[in-house]
Amino acid sequence: MNTRRSLVFLERQTYRRRRLIDWIRFLPIIGLMLWMVPLLWPIEGDKQVSSANAIIYIFAIWFALVFLKALSAQALRHTADQTDHAAGGDPKQETS
Repeated sequence: MNTRRSLVFLERQTYRRRRLIDWIRFLPIIGLMLWMVPLLWPIEGDKQVSSANAIIYIFAIWFALVFLKALSAQALRHTADQTDHAAGGDPKQETS
């Protein structure tokens, strides 16, 4: 029996949308790893990091995650609008 391996073709927009959704799902894991970095900082000795700097670091990471999540959501909305527009639907019009 001759079995050929079939190629899977994904549209460019569909592929990009799925990768964007993967990125959005991975953001909290990245944030958690970055929030754990202060646990690796020395707490004694000459290279001690002050608590104020650690708090600034934590809030900077938090702000960056919120900003990246907002940009990602906007990009996802943009790709959904393009997909709807390419399919011939009106993205402004909702169906009941």
